[in-house]
Amino acid sequence: MGEKKGFFSRLKDGLTKTRDSLKSGMDAIFSGFSEIDEDFYEELEEILIMSDIGVATTEKILENLREKVKEEKIKEASVCRKLLMDSIKEQMQVGETAYEFEEKQSVVLLIGVNGVGKTTSVGKLAGQLKSQGKKVILAAADTFRAAAIGQLTEWANRAGVEIIAGQEGGDPAAVVFDAVNAAKARKADVLICDTAGRLHNKKNLMAELRKINGIIDREFPDAHRETLVVLDGTTGQNALAQAKQFGEVADITGIVLTKLDGTAKGGIAIAIQSEMNIPVKYIGIGEKIDDLQKFDAEAFVDALFQNGEEETA
Repeated sequence: MGEKKGFFSRLKDGLTKTRDSLKSGMDAIFSGFSEIDEDFYEELEEILIMSDIGVATTEKILENLREKVKEEKIKEASVCRKLLMDSIKEQMQVGETAYEFEEKQSVVLLIGVNGVGKTTSVGKLAGQLKSQGKKVILAAADTFRAAAIGQLTEWANRAGVEIIAGQEGGDPAAVVFDAVNAAKARKADVLICDTAGRLHNKKNLMAELRKINGIIDREFPDAHRETLVVLDGTTGQNALAQAKQFGEVADITGIVLTKLDGTAKGGIAIAIQSEMNIPVKYIGIGEKIDDLQKFDAEAFVDALFQNGEEETA
């Protein structure tokens, strides 16, 4: 229980900005309206959209809420808060969020534009897997950004994992080729590849990813595959647009959403799950290695809507 509490209180701290902006609005609505009418729904809609849950997802949530209110013949607005939380949770259940790559020999690609915290996420993930007793190898296949190789090497040293790197400006596919063969030879559990993400040049990115994927398919056909897109939560709706663009060039299996502690736009996690039908698998809520956390929709929604005093049962 202790560890879970630590996780939940850290999550709540990390989501403070989003919760504060949501909560003041929510409190005003739930105390201001005694009955559920169109004005109530309209104000609710405005608040959800403002927290970057987005128009499309907000509509789905409210549609779901209206049905529940009708079915259960609810008249008082105050009863609605829990129903609203349930509606939001339903938008986020995209099947069983899978972390099966942890239990299999796997290759994990992280893609994302510069500045979103991609290399840092690779390092944190490596550190966490290593602490679970896994043998991890990192591939510095983002050869495009000058600082990426040095940064990743630092993370590798800190986490105590091996790193395979090429030259700055070198061929990323060659780095992946070397890394895959090292992973096989050294019987690594997980190979994590930091790859470049240049969305403004989609054709190049597509070709590069195709080449990388081709090498992994050929050299390591039995490996479990995971492709995670790293997005910066502070960019809100822009992160959703980016996720959609990456979805056009890669077969995405999950999202890593970083920097949620620095933003009031935490609702974007809900929008991405609902609109992309791709699970958010990790969220970043701080600088420390443990601040990259597995995403839990239930805990996330509870942390967003709870007052300081309440505790989850």
